Amino acid sequence: MENSQKTSTGLKVGLGILLVLFLGTAFYASKLYTDNKETEKTLITEKEQVMNDLNIMAAQYDEAIAESEIKNQDLIAARERITGLMDSLKVSQTSVNSLWRYKKKFMALQEEMDVLMAENDKLKVENEYLATSLDSTQVQLAERTVFTDSLLVQNTELATVVEDAAALQTVGLIGMGVIERSSGKQIPTERAKRSDKIKVCFTVAKNKLTEAGDKELYVQVIDPKNNVLGANEQIQFEDQVLNYSLISRFNYENRNLNICEYINVLEDSKFEEGRYKINVFNDKELISSSEFVMK
Repeated sequence: MENSQKTSTGLKVGLGILLVLFLGTAFYASKLYTDNKETEKTLITEKEQVMNDLNIMAAQYDEAIAESEIKNQDLIAARERITGLMDSLKVSQTSVNSLWRYKKKFMALQEEMDVLMAENDKLKVENEYLATSLDSTQVQLAERTVFTDSLLVQNTELATVVEDAAALQTVGLIGMGVIERSSGKQIPTERAKRSDKIKVCFTVAKNKLTEAGDKELYVQVIDPKNNVLGANEQIQFEDQVLNYSLISRFNYENRNLNICEYINVLEDSKFEEGRYKINVFNDKELISSSEFVMK
């Protein structure tokens, strides 16, 4: 009889312990579920905030580009990087690590915008002043060249915000006519008839996934009459034929590299007035495009 009572008491104690463990587990699971839901809600809110900040930044770039009398390729390139980051953010998985990565990229883009907008405002003020002088055209072009070279250096440092890819990429593609003095000095000009050469400049962006060594890109310059200038030679890529103006060859060392190439005017002829198109190809892939106008 005494043994039976001890057994009954032991069962009750065991059941009590199991009940406590069950209730504790249920409480922990409920709390964990609630915490996960709260974390998910917070991440979604912060992701929406980053997207909203990027939309505001994009609108500011659109306004600056629209106000600029001359197309500023650096502002356009920065605007395209924002678009790329927004597209990537839309399809990204919401997690603490991924959200922090996008926030870091946003902060880098914010710093870039502060520099570009300040330089753009400065250029507008300078251009308004220079417009009153008799030689305003040449002075404005000289100032604009200095400004563009400065932004190309900045883009070299800021290009790390572009996501790495296996293929080479270019940023800051620009074209212009130049007058070449007998001393070798080059003067930018918008006058087609005065241009001795067309100057094409771009930056090959840093890419950790690309093997260092000798590389080449195909540059295509098309005049207002849809003629391919320069060598106008062809290369076959499977079922695709590319007409190019020149091959830009360089030694790539896995860091940003500034490159300028030139198209000479044909003998006994002049460049046409109108809109010129520039395309840069990595093999058959178009990786950069730009336009400029000569009067």
